[in-house]
Amino acid sequence: MNFNLSEWALKHRSFVIFCMIAATIGGTVSYFRLGRAEDPAFTIKTMVVQAAWPGASLNDTLQQVTERLERTLQETPSLDFVRSYTSAGVTTIFVNLKQATRAAEVPDIWYHVRKSIGDMRHTLPAGVVGPGFNDEFGDTYGIIYGFTADGFTPRELRDYVEDVRSRLLQVGDVSKIEVLGAQDEVIFVEFSTQQLAGLGIDQSALISALQAQNLVSPSGTIQTGDEKLLLRVSGAFDSEQDVLAVNFVSNGRLIRLRDIAEVHRAYADPPQPMFRVNGKPAIGLAISMREGGDILAVGRDIERAMREITADLPIGIEPTLVADQPFVVDHAIRDFTTSLWQAIAIIMAVSFLSLGVRAGTVVALSIPLTLVIVFPIMELARIDLQRVSLGALIIALGLLVDDAMTTIDVMTSRLAEGDSKEQAATFAYRTLALPMLTGSFVTAAGFVPIGFAKSSAGEYTFSIFAVVSMALIVSWFVAVLFAPLLGVALLSKPKMTGSGKRNVIPSAFRRLLVCVMRARWVTIGATLACFVAALLASPYVPRQFFPSSDRPELLVDLRLPQNASIYASETLAARLDDLLKGDPDVERWSTYGGRGAIRFYLPLNVELQNDFFSQAVVVAKDVAARERLHTRLERALAEKFPSAVTRVSPLGLGPPVGWPVQYRVSGPDLNEVRDIAMRLAGVMAEHSGVRQVNFDWIEPARMVRIRVDQDKARLLGLSTQVLANVLNTVVSGEPVTQVRDGIYLVDVVARATDEQRVSLSTLRTVQLPLPNGRTVPLSQVATFDFEQEYPLIWRRNRVPTLTVQAEVAPGGSPEGVVIALAPAVAKLNASLPTPYRIAVGGTVEESAKSQASVFAVVPIMLFLMLTFLMAQLQSFNRLFLVLSVVPMSLVGVVAALLISGKPLGFVAVLGILTLIGMIARNAVILIEQIETERKEGREVWDAVIEATLSRFRPIMLTAISTVLGLIPIAPTIFWGPMAYAIMGGFLAGTVITLIFLPALYVAWFRVKEAPVR
Repeated sequence: MNFNLSEWALKHRSFVIFCMIAATIGGTVSYFRLGRAEDPAFTIKTMVVQAAWPGASLNDTLQQVTERLERTLQETPSLDFVRSYTSAGVTTIFVNLKQATRAAEVPDIWYHVRKSIGDMRHTLPAGVVGPGFNDEFGDTYGIIYGFTADGFTPRELRDYVEDVRSRLLQVGDVSKIEVLGAQDEVIFVEFSTQQLAGLGIDQSALISALQAQNLVSPSGTIQTGDEKLLLRVSGAFDSEQDVLAVNFVSNGRLIRLRDIAEVHRAYADPPQPMFRVNGKPAIGLAISMREGGDILAVGRDIERAMREITADLPIGIEPTLVADQPFVVDHAIRDFTTSLWQAIAIIMAVSFLSLGVRAGTVVALSIPLTLVIVFPIMELARIDLQRVSLGALIIALGLLVDDAMTTIDVMTSRLAEGDSKEQAATFAYRTLALPMLTGSFVTAAGFVPIGFAKSSAGEYTFSIFAVVSMALIVSWFVAVLFAPLLGVALLSKPKMTGSGKRNVIPSAFRRLLVCVMRARWVTIGATLACFVAALLASPYVPRQFFPSSDRPELLVDLRLPQNASIYASETLAARLDDLLKGDPDVERWSTYGGRGAIRFYLPLNVELQNDFFSQAVVVAKDVAARERLHTRLERALAEKFPSAVTRVSPLGLGPPVGWPVQYRVSGPDLNEVRDIAMRLAGVMAEHSGVRQVNFDWIEPARMVRIRVDQDKARLLGLSTQVLANVLNTVVSGEPVTQVRDGIYLVDVVARATDEQRVSLSTLRTVQLPLPNGRTVPLSQVATFDFEQEYPLIWRRNRVPTLTVQAEVAPGGSPEGVVIALAPAVAKLNASLPTPYRIAVGGTVEESAKSQASVFAVVPIMLFLMLTFLMAQLQSFNRLFLVLSVVPMSLVGVVAALLISGKPLGFVAVLGILTLIGMIARNAVILIEQIETERKEGREVWDAVIEATLSRFRPIMLTAISTVLGLIPIAPTIFWGPMAYAIMGGFLAGTVITLIFLPALYVAWFRVKEAPVR
């Protein structure tokens, strides 16, 4: 390179020193300003579209609402698939975008969905409510407080909680706050249908009177010359007493409501989704932070505000911190920061021990110098300190000292040859700056599949690519700008002369090197044999997508048959509370009845509101306690909750999946799909690695079919609409008006008394009003039959789809189970008539999608690597030598994973891909050193030996530094597999580079051993 940066730095020492000081101060400030988070943010590319058609049957809702909406939604740009579940009168549709969709494009796509549905809304049947949209499905509520009350009514508790919510919304960086478990108040007007019939009172007259008196309608405004007078008409309802005071006219008589009905205030019946804390009824506040905020700062502000609020709350109302993401993040960041400093200390120690105090000091100083420059770049790129970025920094540590080691090693060698310090520094740049830069680019290119993988998993791990690439490029500038300056200041001329230099290199390695070069074909054969053995052993490495989190929470799912009432779910959840009370391993727990937990953790698989589903979030005292509790709960639930499908699972890392083993059965006929699913479940149950086989829907439910004699009804002046309205009012209750009570709207619901409302036998005697003022019982115009109907139907891309799902037995993996079941499932699939089919879902599908997104970028990675290598090597022969070494690192990868027992997961695959660049980097520098030795006039044989010996120390030191630097994160759940893969692969690859590559070089170029002189 013509322009010598190291020479320029030495000529402008004051300015370069100033830059070093400025970088140190700026980097330190940036480190403390960087945001803190538990996990990197990634976009949940799912939108929920919901619509209701009250009174419609399941089939009508499916055909007239779900089908119409799905047809339009299938035109959504970047759509992956549409998934929906439909029950009688209600449809819920999940619009899932392709994983390749960029996060920046998602808001525009959601706008397109709203506009498209708005354009076709007029085609939906009359009476459809909605559709409504939830494009904030991925919002995370990291802080949750539960408020319990002793001696207060639920309404009084809610008033206080609403006040707390208003005050917390004023805290900086708080985006929104959701209220959990609050029950709306209702004023019930309950009447006896027999009494109304006996008095000849029409229900419609009662309802009309209530609506007319409470109607909000303008009364006019009088404008005078001086002022404006507003007219207000009395009669609006302020309480249940005002409702009781209503009088209305029926059949020419003035009737008082209090004489024919009971009016009382209660809570929604059936109840809305419930929330309990430690087994006590509670109202929760779930707090979401704005995008880009600092969760630790928000946590401190919320904690300060809650101390002030708690002091103002009356005795008996107790706030409990249910979810505390700031604490989790602070704990995780401290653990990883400790690991980072440990890794820095380890690498510094290696530098001092291997290079000596002076040279080691230069290399050691290059680490913090590189980091303080990386931190401001991370801040500009909006990369927070979180699980992935901190791990990436630890991975980068071993790599970023390589350039500094190389520079200092060359300087030391040139000083030994008699060069001045300045000459040695400029020589290092002149001979190795370009190969080092090429090596940095090649190593960074190895991380390209991580950075540009178009998937949620790729988005989750993007900061590995970003941080490591930053560190590599910055480390090169540090090595050519700062390291020479530090070297000139700290290094001294070695006492040993150039002729004595060889004595420093272990003679054992020299003898080994000569031996393997002489037995080149044996060396090549042995290396290839190890590579083949690694390929054969690789299937025995366990597979995994993402591991479970190391957080202490457990999720307990309780799923009853789809026709179960919310009362049944509440009873089941209360029994679970009894199991958890007094357990020594339980710190606290919260229970969500009639819905799943709110997204308090970004990768959570959120379950929407359904009466048949409840979920508890149990916080154990530590991870060991979590494992003990997991085993006990699984056993207790299997014994004591036989009617429910239960699942106990820790929180997962990476994109949410749900049940690990899933198969989707699709086809047009529901009964055929059900039969196939039953056969598939039988196949799965036969495998010893599968537990808890269940279905997302399958059980038909009872239904009462009221068959109306239409001719008789018309003769009496009745219609189906009249019958449906009367039954709805009697059985479920009909909201007729609202009482405006402060900030609340309280529905006034007219319905029959309890004994008439909940009994099937009384349906026959329900009185139907006739136009002539008389009434007839329902049994006069209708008969009653029991039938079966599916309470819920799932569809995928408009095709009925039943998912057979299961848990994996301890010690197994979803991938292993699916591979073992593959022949039997394929046989069953082949026997199915068209268009019925079985598709693999769950963890295996998500893993395949994520890995496919990574491997799709591998060709680009290889192209970049080949381009950088060819630009440096300028030879196809030398390029072949480099590429021959790269795959040999698989020997160490497989050995390390098998010995450690770590699984080959998504993150470990990323580690293997990064090894390509790391090994290629060493091979390039070694081959360039051979060419340099040859240019200096050495025989090729001697050039290979001298180049390998001269590169032995920096290459081995880099490998040792990288391996030892990864030790602090090797025990972690998330980074462990990747750490072991890199440690084993890099160590084996380094040894192979120093032994196999010289042997291959002399074999490829047919080099003869130089005669002894």
